[in-house]
Amino acid sequence: MAGPEPPSVAPLSLAESATDTASKAHEQEINPWDVQAATDEQGNTLAFDYAAISAKWNTSLINSTLLERFERVTGRKPHRWLRRGLFFSHRDLDRILDIYERGETFLLYTGRGPSSGSMHIGHAIPFEFTKYMQDVFDVPLVIMLTDDEKFLFKEKLTQPEVYQFARDNAKDIISIGFDVKKTFIYIDSEFFTSGYNRHFSLNATEFEKLITNNQVRGAFGFDGSTNVGSNAFAAKQCVAAFASSYPFIFGEQCTSYHRSKKLAAMACLIPCAIDQDPYFRLVRENCSRMDQPSPKPALIHSKFLTSLQGAGGKMSASNPNSAIYLSDTEKQIKNKINKHAFSGGQETLELHRELGGNPDIDVAFQYLSYFEDDDDKLATFAEQYRKGVMLTGDMKKECVGMMTAYVQGFQAARVKVTEEILEEFMRPRKLEWRGNPNPTKKVGAGSGAGTVGEEAKGVDGEKGPSKNAAKKAAKLAEIERKKREKEAAKK
Repeated sequence: MAGPEPPSVAPLSLAESATDTASKAHEQEINPWDVQAATDEQGNTLAFDYAAISAKWNTSLINSTLLERFERVTGRKPHRWLRRGLFFSHRDLDRILDIYERGETFLLYTGRGPSSGSMHIGHAIPFEFTKYMQDVFDVPLVIMLTDDEKFLFKEKLTQPEVYQFARDNAKDIISIGFDVKKTFIYIDSEFFTSGYNRHFSLNATEFEKLITNNQVRGAFGFDGSTNVGSNAFAAKQCVAAFASSYPFIFGEQCTSYHRSKKLAAMACLIPCAIDQDPYFRLVRENCSRMDQPSPKPALIHSKFLTSLQGAGGKMSASNPNSAIYLSDTEKQIKNKINKHAFSGGQETLELHRELGGNPDIDVAFQYLSYFEDDDDKLATFAEQYRKGVMLTGDMKKECVGMMTAYVQGFQAARVKVTEEILEEFMRPRKLEWRGNPNPTKKVGAGSGAGTVGEEAKGVDGEKGPSKNAAKKAAKLAEIERKKREKEAAKK
């Protein structure tokens, strides 16, 4: 007996078919709490388009002209992550070079939202780079651990849990090698309830009054269901970039109600991953409106270290097989890379020998590009892989050796970080730094050509250019910067 006739199904119209296809494609989404790569019409995950991010957010790409000036001004070879474009974008890094060249102090600031007990290597990269910048410029550094942010944004996390994550992560950060004499690390929930928080709190309250709910929603994509704490948190992370939030670092008292105009005028440089940029666009748009205006903080942005699964993925604490953790054993590192690292090789050995592999999508090679310092050695790996001489197994073996050495070196340093060392880094105190040992002398206003204008004491007690000389130098530097930008645009 025949069964019931199946219902008729009308063929899709061209419009419906296009809609169905388009629904599988979406643009990349990047914000401080959620990073999603784009997908094509077939639903395949695409690599992050960093040039598009830079264009959309109106940042400046780091070019050879800026790197040449960096080396000339600092006397230091740019970090391999700068040379290889892994830190690829900036806002006003050239202005920071102007400031350093004049021998003036600026604040270095970065942070972390603690979401697990151990950081992974992707988390370590901004801190490794920040240490390099601290060593190059020899300036004071503050590191903010936002346990309050993670509690607000992660529904399942309790306050005690995220606080302990922050303490554990602080020890991880210290293990990278920061100098305790010029580094202050703080956990929000502790610092905000201490007697040293007065000026930070005053800055935060004033900044909260300057920004609207619509501005915060526009910057972060919040809606009516977002908790009020998340809306308010943005102001705290913004004013963390103000030197006037930390008067004790500069030997000034926190007891006065009035904040320091001198510290408010100090510049700040923030190394961070590109997804954190929305916070600092907010502060850059509003810092000049403060009662004591602050200059726009400068930023230098890193790309994401891809997950082990390949292009478009970001290492995630929720997926242990997406990342190599700083607490992993040698066996775990080997298994993760061999089993989970996406390969740019061919499907068979014969095809690989014939056609070669693609190092640009090979995760093992990508990790080597971050941690292998020898440019020539890295270039040889890429060439041999493309020719099919170097196999996927060979590339993974090199990666296992490199990552094992890095993680074991980190772990050896980590066991030496005691509770006493942690507390010293987190103790509010005056920091010590030297800055530029050979500042460029600028001609003072009204002085004859070739003479040095009057000098005055800087914030850190060292000599710096006079107020008039500094203004003139800043004006000349701005003219020079615009000239360089026009030349770069023509090229």
